[in-house]
Amino acid sequence: MTVTATLELRFKPELLDDARTILARVLQETRAFEGNEGVDVLVDSSDPAHWIAYERWASPEADAAYRTFRAGPGEITDLGPLLAARPVLTLWTVDESV
Repeated sequence: MTVTATLELRFKPELLDDARTILARVLQETRAFEGNEGVDVLVDSSDPAHWIAYERWASPEADAAYRTFRAGPGEITDLGPLLAARPVLTLWTVDESV
């Protein structure tokens, strides 16, 4: 079963260039992580500091392994100072009955 994760990010508007640079580096790692099937970044058309990272994972186990990596050796320490609010992670599954 695949898993979709959304990570909602709100950046300080004056630091968007830095955010783009850091996120490009981070997502290169994410896209190469075993079980990742792709990541897109959605930018709010009315608020360029509001982004959603839309991630697709091959399985719940692949997603969990990635979250463990990011909580440990792959921790992203340089993104926090750019954020205007705490990130919000939501995990989604497809309901085939609808």
